[in-house]
Amino acid sequence: MSNVMRDDAVWANGIARPVIAGFKAYSARGASTDALHLDANESPWAPPPAGPNEAAYNRYPAQQPPVLMKRLSGLYGVASEMIMLGRGADEAIDVLLRTFCEAGEDNILICPPSFGYFDIAAQIQGAGIVKVPLDQNYDVDQRAVKKALMDNDIKVVMLCSPNNPTGNSIDRAFVKSLCIDNPDTLILVDEAYVEFSKKSSLSNIIGEYRNLVITRTLSKAYGLAGVRAGVALANPAIINLMLKVLPPYPVPRPVEQAVMKALAPSAMAVHDTRLDIWKAERTRLLKTLPKSDLIEKIYPSDANFILLKAKDEKALLAALSRFNIRIRDFRSKIPGHFRISVGTPEENDLLFSALGITREQVKNERIAEAFRTTKETDISVRVNLDDPSNVAIETGLGFFDHMLEQIAKHGGMGVTLKCAGDLHIDSHHSVEDTALAFGAALKQALGNKAGIGRYGFVMPMDETQARVAIDLSGRPAFVFNGDFPSQNVGEFAAEMCPHFFLSLSQALGASIQIDVKGDNTHHMIEACFKGVGRALRPAISRGPTMDIPSTKGVI
Repeated sequence: MSNVMRDDAVWANGIARPVIAGFKAYSARGASTDALHLDANESPWAPPPAGPNEAAYNRYPAQQPPVLMKRLSGLYGVASEMIMLGRGADEAIDVLLRTFCEAGEDNILICPPSFGYFDIAAQIQGAGIVKVPLDQNYDVDQRAVKKALMDNDIKVVMLCSPNNPTGNSIDRAFVKSLCIDNPDTLILVDEAYVEFSKKSSLSNIIGEYRNLVITRTLSKAYGLAGVRAGVALANPAIINLMLKVLPPYPVPRPVEQAVMKALAPSAMAVHDTRLDIWKAERTRLLKTLPKSDLIEKIYPSDANFILLKAKDEKALLAALSRFNIRIRDFRSKIPGHFRISVGTPEENDLLFSALGITREQVKNERIAEAFRTTKETDISVRVNLDDPSNVAIETGLGFFDHMLEQIAKHGGMGVTLKCAGDLHIDSHHSVEDTALAFGAALKQALGNKAGIGRYGFVMPMDETQARVAIDLSGRPAFVFNGDFPSQNVGEFAAEMCPHFFLSLSQALGASIQIDVKGDNTHHMIEACFKGVGRALRPAISRGPTMDIPSTKGVI
């Protein structure tokens, strides 16, 4: 053990509860081994029916599964010995207090209104609670907090950033100053919602402050609320003491499997795409909710929820009840206030209807996402037909990325697309499956196609001329006429150009006809992609009415 680690361990033992510092942790099984395990009184048989996922259910899991800890280390950017994994961030908070707060002696400091479990965990442990309320703007009253620390013997300061329920983030410099000025006080920052914030996590400074503890959860941004998995990030000396208190086998095998699947490298593109949607919908709610006659005020938010003050509390609840919508009631902590979670675009549209916000008042952007996972590819795509500001495309094929950007740019749409494919074989699967996923997202975003132009035509480019015709008829058909002078443009095979649009027409349900002539393969392919984008622009655009552009009344 290095001198620094030894010093940290001595320091941590000095501020921990003496009983915790002195006892040896329960001997739970460590990492899996190939040994014949006759040591834990387990069943030698897997439970029926023993499928591949259940084959090891008869054996106790590792206390902190090494493979999962390695993945969490990569996710949070800290060494695995600085992580304690448990049943949600709630358990991390509870374990921290049971490790360091002696009942009837030690105090914590909280800044209400904040995360309600801070208060509950302290009461369960028998710790005293010093409260420093947020200021009139619902920001942490920094001067009052520092004064309370001088006037009271505080073992743990418990902060939440972004704060729940107010949604605002805490100043990074303030947290640093607390760590420096109070070296024997633990500074806990719960970052359950940090993925939604413009401010970065404090996890990158844990190595600088041995009394800084951060809790993170997989329940929010990663959609694993029903799995129950969260972590504490801290100095290894802190983590080692907390692991003494953590109950045996806190990570069931199904939890380990679910988390590993959700955090697979290919799945991260899905999470990124959904975060983009979440943040866009938060912005839409912040702009639109004030239009309701039932709402007096809303507050800025860095989280996936919005705090609001009602004009008429009973009328607000009655309106929401009529649509069977539930929101969190915070009137016991902040009179007249409620918290609304940000939902999907469709869920938020329903919320607007319940709050009396008419369709004309809502800029109803046509947004959709599609995911396609096969043995060859893993693709996530998000399109916004009404906001072209966000275009981010990554397929591993530079030329193909550039071509897809042409469709987005000239089609006047936002596209976020990521593809992880078997490019070590060739580009075929990546190009084909990207077209299918992209077409599926476009089809979903178009909905019932009310008000669209339906048809599109185009276009010349340099020595090349591409004539493109599109009909968003719902009936897939594809015609291509053109001969490319060369077989490839970089790693992109020229033959994949017509194949891409064939797959796109099938997934989108569109008739696409392309005639292209030219002397340069690069220009010819680019003209096709630009042409399809330009043809899509008038086809997907909405006119002054919401009529279905078909004599049949449906497309």
